[in-house]
Amino acid sequence: MSKECSFCKAVESIDNRLLAGEDVYICENCVISAYKIFFGEEETTAATTDVDLTLFTPKELKTVLDNYVIGQDEAKKVFSVAVYNHYKRILKQNSVDDDTEIQKSNVLFVGPTGSGKTLMAQTLAKYLDVPIAITDATSLTEAGYVGEDVENILTRLLQVADNDIEKAERGIIFIDELDKIARAGENRSITRDVSGEGVQQALLKIIEGSQVNISPKGGRKHPNQEFTQIDTSNILFICGGAFAGLEEIINKRLGSNVLGFGQEKRGKDEEAKLLNFVEPDDLVHYGLIPELIGRLHAITTLNPISKEAMVQILTEPKNAIVKQYKKLFAIDDVALSFEENALDAIAELAISRKTGARGLRTIMEDIMLDIMYELPELAGYEILITEDVVKNKTKPLYIKPNNKKIA
Repeated sequence: MSKECSFCKAVESIDNRLLAGEDVYICENCVISAYKIFFGEEETTAATTDVDLTLFTPKELKTVLDNYVIGQDEAKKVFSVAVYNHYKRILKQNSVDDDTEIQKSNVLFVGPTGSGKTLMAQTLAKYLDVPIAITDATSLTEAGYVGEDVENILTRLLQVADNDIEKAERGIIFIDELDKIARAGENRSITRDVSGEGVQQALLKIIEGSQVNISPKGGRKHPNQEFTQIDTSNILFICGGAFAGLEEIINKRLGSNVLGFGQEKRGKDEEAKLLNFVEPDDLVHYGLIPELIGRLHAITTLNPISKEAMVQILTEPKNAIVKQYKKLFAIDDVALSFEENALDAIAELAISRKTGARGLRTIMEDIMLDIMYELPELAGYEILITEDVVKNKTKPLYIKPNNKKIA
């Protein structure tokens, strides 16, 4: 006797299989109908059309960056516009009925170390509900050599997206230290440059947009491994690098007729502004291949941080270093304060070391080490950091609750 569906009475066949329960059966068609009743029709476009783009407007994104990154207004505008256009292109491109296809605009940040390139990417990664993978180009090598394969960048993005391929394919990748994979000279190397030009060539494929096979767990590829395929056409690439020495290339191209009105030697302020005149050809002379530069459409520069901006970085952002130390001290019931001259001295020290804003924490740790060693015993005190403490490493002033200062 042939089996039949307990719901629609359809007879079991090759085209209509049955699931058996205890004295009951349900056919394949009824299972599909039941799924639609409980969960609705599967929609492939709802997830990409119902996103609120007001959270991604350039002004909104720049306001977020302003809370954490001091200065660099031009770079923040470029970054904000790039992210907004990226998601407008993905989510709303079909809202205008024509056959024009909007292409993505990848971005290259050029600026000295510690000027805020990585911080901007980290800040937006926390704010946006989109996957952003931040990676360092220095560890990358050409496939088959010691180091990381370029495809591992996509593996990191997939991991950040909780292994959701569709979400990862709309993500952002920030590649830092791009200048470290420049080839040694403008001419092609005779020997194989596996950590320079070889990496640049490998980056071309994923930056422009293609189907890339990656290992979901990262690591080296091998023949018996299962791969996940990712389409990089809608992934936005933001690259950054210090490009030390690029000023000399720009200076050589400009000669002495553009800045300084013919004078042979430019002042420090003019030298610092040379990066603002960077052109794609300068980057080719530096060691990037023309094909890679052609895929980084928006090039913007970040300025060296001035002393005034350095003091602002110390005190003003939401996660400012001074605020962090004050909170650390407050946990032990100790008040911490800084004289204005002390903050100036810390800023001057960071500038002299040429480490940018990231060097501020190292300086603060050095100043605070002995104080924090005694901190649990100083409950109820106020500690005042003076210029002499920063410059000569003298002991700070310990102020008792009755406002009496002691050495």
